[in-house]
Amino acid sequence: MSTRLVGSVAATLAMVLVAGCGGSSGADGKIELSLGLFSDFGYDKLIEEYQASHPNIKIEQRKVKMEQHNTQLATQLAGGRGAADIVALEEGVVSQFRASKDKFVNLAEYGAKDLKDQWAGWKWNQGTADGGEFVLGLGTDMGSLGLCYRADLFAAAGLPTDRAEVAKLWPTWADYAKVADQFTAKTPNVKFVDTGRNVYKAILDQTEEGYFAKDDSYIAEKNDKVKTAFETAAALGTKQQTGALEPFSQDWNVALKQGSFATTTCPAWALALIKAGAGDAAAGKWDVTTAPGGGGNWGGSFLAVPKQGKHPKEAYELAKWLTAPEQQKRIFKETGNLPSQPKVYQDAEVQATVNEYFNKAPVGQIFATSAESLKPTYRGTKDSKVGPVFATALTRVEQGKQSAAEAWTQALKEATDAAK
Repeated sequence: MSTRLVGSVAATLAMVLVAGCGGSSGADGKIELSLGLFSDFGYDKLIEEYQASHPNIKIEQRKVKMEQHNTQLATQLAGGRGAADIVALEEGVVSQFRASKDKFVNLAEYGAKDLKDQWAGWKWNQGTADGGEFVLGLGTDMGSLGLCYRADLFAAAGLPTDRAEVAKLWPTWADYAKVADQFTAKTPNVKFVDTGRNVYKAILDQTEEGYFAKDDSYIAEKNDKVKTAFETAAALGTKQQTGALEPFSQDWNVALKQGSFATTTCPAWALALIKAGAGDAAAGKWDVTTAPGGGGNWGGSFLAVPKQGKHPKEAYELAKWLTAPEQQKRIFKETGNLPSQPKVYQDAEVQATVNEYFNKAPVGQIFATSAESLKPTYRGTKDSKVGPVFATALTRVEQGKQSAAEAWTQALKEATDAAK
């Protein structure tokens, strides 16, 4: 689950007004645990069930937008108070918080290392430090990548609509750009893709190293893969083949409803957002196929336990239960969030799952196959500071404010400063 921007003013105020540390014991003698999230993780029914089977536990969910969640959590950890008993760490920032592991409970102390084999190896490693001796968090979902497209708009442009045939159009991102040219020539009033930013991220997330090498040294200015990804996405913007939209914003939702763009990169968790934005009128018009380049990961999170909480053992037990195979499978069936555990995403029932809204696309098979070929990009400690610099630069290109070359030069300078 990653850049999912779901939250409410009420939840935000609740989080801001919370005083003291994490959970406590209420007047009724129950242990109160709080769960700090940045979107809908699909936990509502599970929490009701957990409380029913653990009558001494009372659980509160705090949901805010992801950027706010990350900022508030950093402040709470630095100040030593106010953090939830269990907090979600999105994969794009987990390295940032791993650098502050002294603020978190080492879940290995409660036996977490015994659970290691439940997860895909790369997923487990992302949530650990010190060669695996320190377990920072337990993995929730992951964001193996697909490509969503409007079949009706493809038909209008004279392109194939069958998902297998569409996949053959773009084995590489260079081929995807060629399809964009074909589409635009036939349907100039519809954008081919929602935003170049998502294309850029998808390409970069198919590399083992992006802005930082595995020794955490900054390499963006000399990594040709970063420049290639930027140039590919910027070319789409220069040709005005993108909607220049803020991903998952209100404008993005409006464009979905109006059918203003034909493709978007989509990890499993994004399907629900597309459906919500496009509405019932677009049911069966959207479809899902494999992404150019193969594999890729966008999103997925971990549940971690800050030290400031009063009930770390109980917090760990809840996090362990929420991320167990049985619960990951149930969440997938209810929300579409792809499990990060091979036993679950290889499960016959999961593999057989289709999405009625997306023209009965075999999403279980598509995303599980993507997961099998996934090679995660190394996230540097300051990845979350550097990445937005390049995204903003691409927006300037899409809006016609800069040429691709000018935007790249400015982004390199700003990113170098951000990486210091």
